Amino acid sequence: MISPEKVAAAGQLACLLEVSAPKPGNVSPERHFHDTRYEDFLASAVAIGPALAGAGRQTLGATILRAVEDTLRWTKSNTNLGIVLLLAPLAKAALGQGQTLRERLEAVLAATTVEDATAVYAAIRRARPGGLGQSVAEDVSGVPTVTLRDAMGLAAERDAIAREYVSNFELTFAVGVPAVLAARRAGLAWTDAAVEAYLALLERVPDTHIARKLGAAEAEAVSRKAREVRALGGTRSAAGRQALIDLDGELRDEKNRRNPGTTADLTCAALFVVILEGGWDR
Repeated sequence: MISPEKVAAAGQLACLLEVSAPKPGNVSPERHFHDTRYEDFLASAVAIGPALAGAGRQTLGATILRAVEDTLRWTKSNTNLGIVLLLAPLAKAALGQGQTLRERLEAVLAATTVEDATAVYAAIRRARPGGLGQSVAEDVSGVPTVTLRDAMGLAAERDAIAREYVSNFELTFAVGVPAVLAARRAGLAWTDAAVEAYLALLERVPDTHIARKLGAAEAEAVSRKAREVRALGGTRSAAGRQALIDLDGELRDEKNRRNPGTTADLTCAALFVVILEGGWDR
């Protein structure tokens, strides 16, 4: 059984690796957004440690709300809501016993309650994520009447993180984790492995953060670009690395509208799983 301290450290490390990797269109060292800097993400990574360590002793909703509130003591804008939504159930599962991590995760997700949804709605309102929009049923501005997993199911079509809650983290385990492991087996550094996972996820599923802001066609166009970068070798070749630089330039604008933020969050979840399952020592 993994200790709470190790779960917290794994979560913090995953966040630090994810933001330190030069993923096109995202914050990384020397590449900032107009309202957030790389340092804000470093502070956020450290801030969520206590909440993740306590995930086994508190409800999932309470873990998510605490992580968001702890983050906001260090930052002035939303830096990690998506990451927290993904890492919290994984942390709770990691602190359980028996079966595999994913099997324990399925039990955690199946056991969510209306109270969990209430706490998560509060966390979302506190974080004030951009481009959220409104929903006809169970909108986050109201009071939930269904469990957290059911509420996520209602948003699954338009949000890849919500979709993870109803698919038992299919993208994380079937796309992100294998991409990280393959990159590490090939001798790539952790930050390059993060970029490789990011490209694999972005190619597989158009980023829903972009889709909400600019439409499905724009999100699909970015996914095609990721496919082209991978075809050139990604981080493994000079041509691929130049294509990564070019794509980064294409995805940047003053309002960060083409930022594949959801894909970055999924990348962090994949890193967290690999580290939890002993990948750091391999």
